[in-house]
Amino acid sequence: MCSSMLIRTGRAAVVLALLAGTPAIAAPPPATEMTEADRARWTELLETYFPGRAAEPAGDMLRLEAPYRAADAALVPIAIHVAPQQGDPVRRLHLLVDDNPVPLVFTAEIGERGLPHMLETRVRVDQYTHVHALAETESGRLLETSAFVKASGGCSAPALKDPEQALARMGRMKLNLPTDIRAGQPVEAQALISHPNNSGLQFDQITRTYIQPHYIERVSIRYNGAPVLDVKTDISMSEDPSLHFRFVPDAEGMLEVEAVDSKGATFRQSWPVGAPPA
Repeated sequence: MCSSMLIRTGRAAVVLALLAGTPAIAAPPPATEMTEADRARWTELLETYFPGRAAEPAGDMLRLEAPYRAADAALVPIAIHVAPQQGDPVRRLHLLVDDNPVPLVFTAEIGERGLPHMLETRVRVDQYTHVHALAETESGRLLETSAFVKASGGCSAPALKDPEQALARMGRMKLNLPTDIRAGQPVEAQALISHPNNSGLQFDQITRTYIQPHYIERVSIRYNGAPVLDVKTDISMSEDPSLHFRFVPDAEGMLEVEAVDSKGATFRQSWPVGAPPA
């Protein structure tokens, strides 16, 4: 009832203004629309990370899911969905948070056993910003789409876990798989890596100094030795990185995840995957 009264009141104000010969006040553009400054920033980022190349609107070929208002700026869920294609397949996915200190969150190379149709993760967002997803095809086309996220302070937010516990668990991994897996059929999986992923912008209240950056730089996923996904990441990835991806097992085998962090530490873990014939 209240909302309908507000709508009627708003309409009445416009009618009265028109009758009085006074133009109604135009509503401000939605925050999701890119301003001139936003477009200039995006042009700058394209030239920085993809020099000399242009990006074209993806339309229905690419979809980016992001919360309009994030519950936690240090753990913002992001999902990229690519429509099935023929003739010019997607080989890489890129994610950028435009106004972060380091905008490029990741570049993901799709391997022979991987599928580009879905990739999900969690990111840090430093201020209200546009987020861009780019799909790079085999021929070199860049398809782009964007979303607006209201969040701030994610890059400097303190870690959720106790630092000593985080260091003790660093490098441990978990893999979530469905119960029914068939050879030759797409499988949706989630890899979780325990790591503080310090951005270098977090302040230690005890030592009164900034915590040194220490984060996962690369994640490689293989199935029976064949590449599924190779992801290069940076400080915009959240604490305890999560990757939700799809792959196609050709037979029963092993899924291996290897992660390398910015201090050179390497973590590996593998899991058996039962894949009876489809």
